[in-house]
Amino acid sequence: MGTELLAPLDLAFWHLESDAHPMHLGALAVFAPAPGATPDHVLDLLRTRAAAIPRLRMCVRDVLLPVGGAAWAVDKDFDVHRHVRRVTVGDGDFMAGATRLAGELMEQPLGRGLPPWQMYLIGGAGDGPFAVLVKLHHALADGMRAVAIGAGIFDEIAAATARSAARGRPAVPPRSWLPDPREVAGMALGRIGEVGRALGVGASVVRAGRLDLRGASALTAPSSGTRRLATADLDATALQRIRRVEGGTANDILLAVVAGALRRWMGERGEALPGTDPRALVPVSRRRPGGTVTGNRLSGYLLDLPVGAADPRERLRAVRGAMDRNKAAGPLKGAGAVAVLADQLHPLAHRFGAPLAANAARMLFDLLVTSVPLPRSALSLGGCPLSALYPMAPLARGQSLAVALSTYGGRVHVGLVADGKALPDLDRLAGAVAEEFEELRALVTGGRVAEPVT
Repeated sequence: MGTELLAPLDLAFWHLESDAHPMHLGALAVFAPAPGATPDHVLDLLRTRAAAIPRLRMCVRDVLLPVGGAAWAVDKDFDVHRHVRRVTVGDGDFMAGATRLAGELMEQPLGRGLPPWQMYLIGGAGDGPFAVLVKLHHALADGMRAVAIGAGIFDEIAAATARSAARGRPAVPPRSWLPDPREVAGMALGRIGEVGRALGVGASVVRAGRLDLRGASALTAPSSGTRRLATADLDATALQRIRRVEGGTANDILLAVVAGALRRWMGERGEALPGTDPRALVPVSRRRPGGTVTGNRLSGYLLDLPVGAADPRERLRAVRGAMDRNKAAGPLKGAGAVAVLADQLHPLAHRFGAPLAANAARMLFDLLVTSVPLPRSALSLGGCPLSALYPMAPLARGQSLAVALSTYGGRVHVGLVADGKALPDLDRLAGAVAEEFEELRALVTGGRVAEPVT
C-alpha cells in the first residue's frame, strides 16, 4: 500500500483522543481448545496473519498538504511483535478473568507513532478455552471495516486470502494524498454544492442538542478514564421468534431490551427513574456494499430509550415507532449527523476543534448502542472453533456506557464497555440485559420466564 489521506471523520477520531479518553474499538473473541493447538502455535499464527494484513502495517503521519491533514503511510519499521502479545489469567472462572483483564487492556491508549492496533492472546492456566482481544483505533476502522480487517486472523478467511494472492489478483490502489490536477475543478464544484448540505446538517445537529444535561446519574458521571467490561449472551432463535410476532427489526428488539435492562438496573441501584428518558446514539453505516472507500462512513440515529415504560412490549413498540421515524427522516437528521458534518470540515477544524467537539458529546446523547455484523459461517483459529465474539465500542468523552451487539453461532453476544468508576456494577447491568430479554421472550411467545443463572 502507498499513502492515502485520512478521511475527514477518521481525522476527527484521531484528534478526539486523549490519554484519558482513548478512541479505539475492540472485540473479545473466545475460542474452544483443539488438539495440538498450543499457546505458542496460536501466538505465532496470530502474528503471521496479522503481519499479512496490509492495513495493519499503516501508521498516521502529518502531511504538508492539505494544511492540518494527516495520511496513512506504511510503517517501514513495522514489527508485529510490538502489536501481538500473550497474557494469562489465573485459576478460576476463565471468562470472568479474561473480561477483567480485557477491561484493563482497553483502558490503555494505543501508541500514536506506530500502526494503531494491538492484539492480545489471553490464555488460562490450563488447556481450556482462550481468547483474543483485538484493539483498533476508530480512525483505522468503523465497526464494519474492523470486522473486515480482523477477520484476516481466522483460518477460513486467511485461506481464502492466500488463494486470491496465489491467483495474482491485483490489489486496489489506495487513494493518493495528492489529487490528480484534473480532479481539482470537480472537487471545487463539489465543495460548493456541499456547503448547503453542510449547513442543513449542522442546523439539524444544533436542533438535536440539549441545553439541559439531565439529572446526575451513573450515565452522566464525570469520566475517570478507567474501563470495565461485561458480557451477556442471548438466544438468536428466540430473537427471531419475537420479531415474527411483534414485527420490526432485530435491532429494535435489542434496543428495547437495553432500555428494559437500564430500567431494572436503576431500580436495583435504588435510583429514581429519570424524568426524561436517556438518549442513545445508534450508529448507521453509510458504506455501500462492494464500495472501495477505506475510511469511516458513519452517521447515526437518536433514540430516547423508554425506560419509563413498565411493560416490555410497550417499550418495544415505542422503540419501533421512534426508529421508524428516524429511518423516514434519514441519517442526515439529528445529532448522529455530526459524523456527516465532519466530512465537510477542513482538516484544521478537526485538529484545533477536537477538544470542543469532544466536550459537546454529552449535550447530544447519553450512551451508545450499536450492532456489528459478523460473518455467518463458522470460524476458527488454528483449528480452535470460535465460540463467541463480543464487540467493544469506544466511549466518547462524558459518556459512561457503550453497548455493542453481534450475532454468531445462534447467539447474540453483547459487549458492554463502561467507565469503571461510574459503573462499578456493570456485571449487574449485563445480567439485567439477559433477564429483560428472557422476560420479553416469555411475554411474546407465552413461555415461562427462566430462572436467572447464578
